[in-house]
Amino acid sequence: MKLPFKIDLSGKTVVITGAGGVLCSFFAEAIAQCGAKVAVLDLRLEAAEAVAAKIVADGGVAKAYACNVLDRDSLTEAKAKIDAELGSCDILINGAGGNNPKGTTTKEYLFPEDLDEETTKDITTFFDLDPKGIEFVFNLNFLGTLLPTQVFARDMAKKENPLILNISSMNAFCPLTKIPAYSGAKAAVSNFTQWLAVHFSKVGIRCNAIAPGFFVTNQNRAMLINADGSLTPRSEKILNATPMGRFGEPEELLGTLLWLCDAGASGFVNGVVVPIDGGFAAYSGV
Repeated sequence: MKLPFKIDLSGKTVVITGAGGVLCSFFAEAIAQCGAKVAVLDLRLEAAEAVAAKIVADGGVAKAYACNVLDRDSLTEAKAKIDAELGSCDILINGAGGNNPKGTTTKEYLFPEDLDEETTKDITTFFDLDPKGIEFVFNLNFLGTLLPTQVFARDMAKKENPLILNISSMNAFCPLTKIPAYSGAKAAVSNFTQWLAVHFSKVGIRCNAIAPGFFVTNQNRAMLINADGSLTPRSEKILNATPMGRFGEPEELLGTLLWLCDAGASGFVNGVVVPIDGGFAAYSGV
């Protein structure tokens, strides 16, 4: 991986949740190239191990840990291993998150005919959304950010230039159709980022967030790309509303990631949510 620039993170331990995924695995590799020891956390141990193995093969230091960000005991167990093997956390990247079909409507709009329960059994309207699905999405994104912060930030408050970096979404600025749970949950992550920045300001922990626009990941690939490689109708709408006319590449997140991780470059940046979306949030459609 070629970095846009390098920063010095030697001696730092960086903990990344959801690091087995497409975007956060890039974060892990970039951070390792800058000299940090990387704790690769994921619910799927095999995914975390693959990322850690690649980092080690490239000359970096990384270890994989199975971890459920919604289970405090799992987080505490992972923390104890990280402390013993890599040292206590200096930078926490809360990357775990995602959506669930049970928190998604079938259509973008509710039409009068959709109110007839007898003829709409095969679609999910707003009125059919499963509260458990909504709860799952909110828990994964919001509690999945709050709980790791509770577990790791106590030690971070005793460090020099600690940072918490959350992963929000451009959905937090303006909700997309069909996914009310995910949009609302990411808005909560952005709000929580600002709250943490204020709350932790007296102990020196900065807290910021990155809000990616549309990047093709394992979670959204089926929504964006057909089996034959063509774009889905939703992809066409997305790209028509993206002034740059394309999806983002994971590497295009790295400059902002490294800038925020470098206290020398962003030491007075605190409580911000940085959109990286090809102009999507700025475009009115006209």
